[in-house]
Amino acid sequence: MSPLTNTQLSKTLLSKTQIISITFIILFTFIFILNFPSKFNPLHSPLLASHIFSLVTSTITTQNTSLVTRVDNRSSLISSNKKSSCDIFDGSWVYDDSGPVYAPGSCPYVGGSFNCYKSGRPDFGYLNYRWQPYGCDIPRFDGKKMMEMLRGKRMVFAGDSLNRNMWESLICSLGAFNVTGMRFLKRDGFSFEIKDYDCSITMITAPFLVRHWKTVGPTAIQTPMDKLRLDEIHDTIAKYSNAEFLIFNTGQWWNPARTKNGENFFQEGDVYVYEKMDVEEAYMKAMNTWAHWIDNTVDKNKTKVFFLGLSAVHFTGGQWYSNGTCETKEPIKDTEPIKGQVLEPYRPWIKSTPELEISKMKTPVIYLNITRLTDYRKDGHPSRYRRPGSKWIQGISQDCMHWCLPGVPDSWNQLLYTSLFSSLP
Repeated sequence: MSPLTNTQLSKTLLSKTQIISITFIILFTFIFILNFPSKFNPLHSPLLASHIFSLVTSTITTQNTSLVTRVDNRSSLISSNKKSSCDIFDGSWVYDDSGPVYAPGSCPYVGGSFNCYKSGRPDFGYLNYRWQPYGCDIPRFDGKKMMEMLRGKRMVFAGDSLNRNMWESLICSLGAFNVTGMRFLKRDGFSFEIKDYDCSITMITAPFLVRHWKTVGPTAIQTPMDKLRLDEIHDTIAKYSNAEFLIFNTGQWWNPARTKNGENFFQEGDVYVYEKMDVEEAYMKAMNTWAHWIDNTVDKNKTKVFFLGLSAVHFTGGQWYSNGTCETKEPIKDTEPIKGQVLEPYRPWIKSTPELEISKMKTPVIYLNITRLTDYRKDGHPSRYRRPGSKWIQGISQDCMHWCLPGVPDSWNQLLYTSLFSSLP
């Protein structure tokens, strides 16, 4: 027999308490009537019957109230009539003028390419939206509570620059709550250690998740050879297999430009290099390697694993270095979330491959499915405001992939916070 859940246990305790209380009241009333039959016969005293009913009702209410205060407050984290069926990643962006967790330009840890405020972006309307799931409410990010969940633990982000976008957002969000004892260290990537909480939050740059290196030929004049080892996890990731929280992502680098068109780039085993391999096939192999590494190396009783889904891009008329833009001739559609559209992700196999692998894994993986919510936010990219001091420069290549900070990634950390809180025992 499976153990009782908190809710089941609460209901069991409640019914027993009520039964004992009601039995005591009835017994007391019966003894009282036997001793004073002429004055307090309930058949001739509606007032007494009313008092008995009120006493029973108040007893039940008191028991209910005292019990509710004892029930784990995590049950109120997501407010919904159907908590178990609420998908926090299915919703819409709603206007909210309360503003972001941290003010534009206030966080010293925002990288230059994400700092739209210092790069001269003149509008701030894109900051006045929050993600609202259908059917339930999620809490605002609380840095103090987040730090308590991280106390004595390590949280590691591993992946490409979209994961760094999220990592920087988290550091800035925590800083807004005056988290003390925070030190910045560069070690195997970027790491913040929060001394007062004995925890660390680390970013590992590993855009493919598997091992990627450059080797130099026998003579100095030969061109270095890029290779991607599809059957080995990234060596720095391997060092953090016992961290308490692992947050992965990949996807944006899996394209012909980043993989030399699949020619003499993908490798399996110590010596075999594929003369030509389709990028999609290589991606599937790499994700399978990642999944097997998680299942065979990570202790699922200690470590919680997250996977950040594909973040939408909004290039039109080209890509990053081919004059692609994320602006239209109708400014309002560039400064407000898109509404009422069913949107399909760019290169759908980038999204579906990790979803398939996760579904087959024996290790639980919390999938942060941000594709749809980012697809609505064409207004949140740095666009032409991607370099501090660049202001508005005609002809500068636009960034329609990453996100301004503060901005959309703050909602990813709100969803991470909600998922963490809900998944703790």
